[in-house]
Amino acid sequence: MRRCAWPLLRLPGLALRHGAAARARPCCSATSSGGGGGGRAPDTSLFVPVPLKPAGGADGEDVGAELTRPLDKGEVLKNLNKFYKRKEIQRLGADNGLDARLFHQAFISFRKYIMESSSLSADLHIILNDICCGAGKICLIGHVDDLFPFFLRHAKQIFPMLDCMDDLRKISDLRLPPNWYPDARAIQRKIIFHAGPTNSGKTYHAIQRFLSAKSGIYCGPLKLLAHEIFQKSNDANVPCDLVTGEERVYANEDARQAPHIACTIEMCSTNTPYEVAVIDEIQMIRDPARGWAWTRALLGLCAEEIHVCGEAAAIDLVTELMYTTGEEVEVRNYKRLTPLTVLDYALESLDNLRPGDCVVCFSKNDIYSVSRQIEARGLECAVIYGSLPPGTKLEQAKKFNDPNDPCKILVATDAIGMGLNLCIKRIIFNSIVKPTINEKGEKEIDAITTSQALQIAGRAGRYGSSFKQGEVTTMHRDDLVQLKEILNEPVRPVKTAGLHPTPEQIEMFAYHLPDATLSNLIDIFVSLSQVDGLYFVCNIDDFKFLADMIQHIPLNLRSRYVFCTAPLNRKEPFVCTTLLKFARQFSRNEPLTFDWLCRHTKWPLATPKNIKELVHLEAVHDVFDLYLWLSYRFMDMFPDAVLVRDIQKKLDDIIQVGVCNITKLIRASQSAAAPGTAEVVSQDFPLSRTKRDTRAASERHGARSTEALSFAVDVPGERRARNLKAYRSATRQEDLKSHGRGSLANRLLREGLLTQEMLRQLESEWQDQHRNGRYGLGSKRNDQNSSKEMEKKKK
Repeated sequence: MRRCAWPLLRLPGLALRHGAAARARPCCSATSSGGGGGGRAPDTSLFVPVPLKPAGGADGEDVGAELTRPLDKGEVLKNLNKFYKRKEIQRLGADNGLDARLFHQAFISFRKYIMESSSLSADLHIILNDICCGAGKICLIGHVDDLFPFFLRHAKQIFPMLDCMDDLRKISDLRLPPNWYPDARAIQRKIIFHAGPTNSGKTYHAIQRFLSAKSGIYCGPLKLLAHEIFQKSNDANVPCDLVTGEERVYANEDARQAPHIACTIEMCSTNTPYEVAVIDEIQMIRDPARGWAWTRALLGLCAEEIHVCGEAAAIDLVTELMYTTGEEVEVRNYKRLTPLTVLDYALESLDNLRPGDCVVCFSKNDIYSVSRQIEARGLECAVIYGSLPPGTKLEQAKKFNDPNDPCKILVATDAIGMGLNLCIKRIIFNSIVKPTINEKGEKEIDAITTSQALQIAGRAGRYGSSFKQGEVTTMHRDDLVQLKEILNEPVRPVKTAGLHPTPEQIEMFAYHLPDATLSNLIDIFVSLSQVDGLYFVCNIDDFKFLADMIQHIPLNLRSRYVFCTAPLNRKEPFVCTTLLKFARQFSRNEPLTFDWLCRHTKWPLATPKNIKELVHLEAVHDVFDLYLWLSYRFMDMFPDAVLVRDIQKKLDDIIQVGVCNITKLIRASQSAAAPGTAEVVSQDFPLSRTKRDTRAASERHGARSTEALSFAVDVPGERRARNLKAYRSATRQEDLKSHGRGSLANRLLREGLLTQEMLRQLESEWQDQHRNGRYGLGSKRNDQNSSKEMEKKKK
């Protein structure tokens, strides 16, 4: 889920120290490879022409025809085509900013305008008449080249950016981010980097300095972390406020601002002076979507001391960034406080689970499958995954940590990597591949990185818990070898920091391009922007998705920008449609009341009876979050934040009940599944339908066939061969394991993954392939060829 706030506008008047501009380069964006200010041409494919209506006199008058004669449209068309083909005209167009693409589009529009207009301006009419009359004569009255000024004027009307390209390049110049924060540049800050692995005490030492200061701000990546520091501070009699995108909690009853603030990093203020600031998880400065928030905090916080906590892989980047501001970095290194051992054996079976074990999965379907198998063995387990509300995560963590609770097993996603204190003895990776979003914004399945593996594995054996050392292993033997390789690899250094267009910059773009959509403005901005070699422009796909979704709704640019930065998961249709309704009612200036929201969400809601209902409740919780987020930006239009927060707490309790009974919900979902239904819930990162359905089926009986196969396809170089080998070995092992436990078809039928009709169809296809000497056990290409041959025979 994205959390966005407005970064401040840069101030170009300030001079940058140490000549960092020498490293300037065209924009390196997570979503665009185009770019370039200066002498580099922009990506003109992003330039959308403004439509022009054909001209026609209001009274049917045609002054040009009265002065000369009516035009022969056939002759006009011939001469226009001659104009287009002339090399001299194309060169003139290029000199005026029209590359081949823009020249072609401009000509098509120019020709259409002339041919469809009932009357033209007198000067254009006369020129066209002279050209048509002089065609084929030795002494030409007019020449097609005379049309170029009219053509260029038309081109600049439909492509207004041609007249203001230099201004647009200046606005999108992102080469001097330190200069955007004059308050921070006016003081000499002390930068202290606390570097170390998980469970090394680095954040603890930074927080101790935070608590002892007269004033301070803590900036964390999650609401859970901000809430934890908020609680610790007030428990230590240090008044501290909590500020997140959806919530403001004051330590003082009269709502006076406390000297200490714990906030999510997007919400930090760069204008308020503090004695101490703490920036947690600094390695996330390279995050493709949220990295800009860490860049803004690091460069812009106005504090005498900045304590930065995170992986050592970010030391060089932070040092170089601070070199551009004239500030030195003091590095304090920490070692892990408790030993962490990578076991030499895999778990291999859930029968081998012990109290304190945590099984880490990378999809909801894995969570559901593993938790059901564990409880089928008479064990109780807690469940934590990313889309659960923070309150539910805390309750599940509390249940797992409670020594008097019978729940001794945890099944979780990588959401446990930060924000939760858990008493884990052993981390067990159910898989070592996970869906990710690459730097281009594309979804792919890849092996977990060394940083991710260390972050998750490091949760075992937390200092101060009942377990004095941690252990880590995998569910499957073949994965263990690769996990050891991943953990032994050095962490990839953090090389660049994220940036994001500000609302002020987009407003200035809109001033020059008033007819462009917000999505198109963002595209052009990224295309034209230049960044220093230490930076990149963050992924803007989510922003553009929302911009396109609400484009038809009449909103002013600032309000439209706010709606597009709203924190929501665009894969949740219910949340997206709710945002659309919010924006539509907002545009009509109709307040979104508590009663309206209750009608929309059908509140009150009952305890979920199956997984589908549980997922819907999670979506409703996100809708309440969205309302609260908007209520702090448009208080008059979203007036009932207090009432919404009350019912959100009640909804949290309902979801907790559902999660506690998750295995019952899974059974209910499978027994009530419609024929042919292959999944209980869609993947967080959906693949193609065939891959997803196959993967869901394989997860039900422990295999990772599609997941491993996708990984083998997606991972370049030596890992591809290594993982393909692991996939084949795992497949053979799963075949041996399943031998003697009933046919695969029967198991799939029992689990609702296969219907009798599908089984008959598969049997028929198998027999056809068998008769043709093709068994379907080879490559995917053989399967496709068999299908093609069968189709030919049917025809």
